[in-house]
Amino acid sequence: MSPLRRVGRLLAVLGAAGALTLSTTPAQAADILPPGAIDMSDNVQHVANLPRPDSLLTTINTDIAFQGDYAYVGNYGGFSVYDIKHPKKPKLVSSVLCPGSQMDISVYGNLLFGSVDSSRSDDSCTSVSQSAAIKSSWEGIRVFDISDKANPRYVKSIETNCGSHTHTLVPGTDKASVYLYISSYSPSASFPDCQPPHDLISIVKVPLNDPTAASVVATPNLFPDGGNPGENLPYPYRTSATTGCHDITAYPEKGVAAGACMGEGILLDIRNPEAPAVLDVVRDDENFAFWHSATFNNEGDKVIFTDELGGGSAATCNEAIGPNRGANAIFDIADGQMTFRSYFKIARHQADTENCVAHNGSLIPVKGRDIMVQAWYQGGVSIWDFTDSANPHEIGYFERGPGENLGDGYWSAYYYNGYIYGSEFTRGFDVLKINDPRTNQANSVKMDGFNVQTQPSYKDKKH
Repeated sequence: MSPLRRVGRLLAVLGAAGALTLSTTPAQAADILPPGAIDMSDNVQHVANLPRPDSLLTTINTDIAFQGDYAYVGNYGGFSVYDIKHPKKPKLVSSVLCPGSQMDISVYGNLLFGSVDSSRSDDSCTSVSQSAAIKSSWEGIRVFDISDKANPRYVKSIETNCGSHTHTLVPGTDKASVYLYISSYSPSASFPDCQPPHDLISIVKVPLNDPTAASVVATPNLFPDGGNPGENLPYPYRTSATTGCHDITAYPEKGVAAGACMGEGILLDIRNPEAPAVLDVVRDDENFAFWHSATFNNEGDKVIFTDELGGGSAATCNEAIGPNRGANAIFDIADGQMTFRSYFKIARHQADTENCVAHNGSLIPVKGRDIMVQAWYQGGVSIWDFTDSANPHEIGYFERGPGENLGDGYWSAYYYNGYIYGSEFTRGFDVLKINDPRTNQANSVKMDGFNVQTQPSYKDKKH
């Protein structure tokens, strides 16, 4: 039987015609890069690198958002603003020290939203870690005014159940407000503000003319049956129980969102942003450990789910783990239902000292094809084609040799206006360029801004 199981019934049996195999031959151990080395495919160029600002050197970089000629890079200690008008010579504009992991970020107008999923003594930028078992502890969303890029200003906080591991911006239909879908998980009976079962997400409404009035307006239960109970098996065979969502990607133009929710992947109808409705749920108790993130193709008839096997702190890109665990899963979508097609995992084996797992990425906007760039922690940056959802294949890559410890690598790698921008844990902010006939068409697609978890469509040469 197929390892993919839809809630309540089994999926159809997969054919044996190579659906679960990689299209390239895995590298041998002798091909693993030495520490400090850089390797890339012939079609990829390393354009620039900026190290982390001095104020954020002790904490790691996380996610990226874009607006005009600026990139905003999250960090466990705050965030940085970069001028990318000239991608070959990016410049640091400012950095904000405001501790609270993960600092998953999005931007809209003059507002920047940052997720805090580490329990703090209060909501200020001078707060310190404090146990979530203490009622007065705070975690949730911080809101900054970024109208002055050189001097961002903290204006508001919103506390949410179990904090905010990630969030997803969904524009309001009235254009007078935006919504933030807050993903968080791992409740405990000892946490006053994070009680089990936590089968919900929090929805924050932000009035754009008065962001200080932002508040939680709904906490919909997405898992009325309790979600996946999980499997208490040894690594790497364990399946996570569902106690919330890790990340949600919205495709507002299509009225849908995809949730990566620990033990399962869900498809949501978000046409009423305050009342998302579950359309379909899929599970993979054979090969998926932790449903981490999601990406739609441009047509909205496919979705990629990633598996964060080992929590991002284990070596999963090696022969012992194999090609199907810690991989991406590709699903076709039809009539609100998801059908599994194949797995994709980078075929370049990494050292046992390198954490490597599928992480954050985005589409490269090529009309008529489905091509994605994606971070794989110390597996580097991979560019791959899933136009044929049963036979995905890598077309380019960039990677470094092992870092100083197991926790290193790329958190995010995103395509924006002709270049790939990577947020590296410790090595800072990277700019890459792909020159390839299969992707060069994307150079003509220009965006005014990009929050990756709020997917836009690309129809023509101007978006």
